Amino acid sequence: MSGITTHVLDTARGRPAAGVPVVLEVLDPSDGRQWSRIGQGVTDGDGRIRQLMPHEAALVPGTYRIIFATGRYFELLGIEGFYPEAAITFEVRDAAQHYHVPLLLSPYGYSTYRGS
Repeated sequence: MSGITTHVLDTARGRPAAGVPVVLEVLDPSDGRQWSRIGQGVTDGDGRIRQLMPHEAALVPGTYRIIFATGRYFELLGIEGFYPEAAITFEVRDAAQHYHVPLLLSPYGYSTYRGS
């Protein structure tokens, strides 16, 4: 099944990051500058959003961006963080594939990778 999913892990606390607001955008290929919101969600108790795209939307090749509201997450925990958001831009080349984009998060850093 194709689609885009994510998982946020709070590496400083050693647990999933529940309650992180997330937005999925796609870059308009005609001008290469305008982003359009195509999905959104909030991570569940396991730190996951199992499908960021609406069920009726088709995944197409292009440039996508996931924006994680990391500042809001840390604020709710009463922790001072450095990054108000983490934006990860990636390319979908094969729309038949599944794209899992995890975020490893701490108050003063983050990293990502293409998951499975």
